[in-house]
Amino acid sequence: QVQLVESGGGLVQAGGSLRLSCAASGRTFGSYAMGWFRQAPGKEREFVAAISGSGSITYYADSVKGRFTTSRDNAKNTVYLQMNSLKPEDTAVYYCAASPNFRTVITTRGSGVDYWGKGTLVTVSS
Repeated sequence: QVQLVESGGGLVQAGGSLRLSCAASGRTFGSYAMGWFRQAPGKEREFVAAISGSGSITYYADSVKGRFTTSRDNAKNTVYLQMNSLKPEDTAVYYCAASPNFRTVITTRGSGVDYWGKGTLVTVSS
């Protein structure tokens, strides 16, 4: 069982930055690929970014490529999402996800993800 807790959300102006964190429980954090997803009001959940268990592979949605960076610290059981040049359309609840299979955390809607956090709200004002 893995428990995930996101933090770092808040209100920011367009063009600003935020860093989200996701703290995971358990001793086998490094064996899980981690993903970030988001859900805007009235929209379906969508993939944002993912990172392999070792941190050697990252993958991003086209909409955030070049602006967002995901990283992880396996010694701290934590994954991060650095978000720069934020836009109003980035406003959403951001969720952390974990799965032993990297392919699972890069699916469009996160189908088959084993563990989800409860989310943290990011609001970008124009």
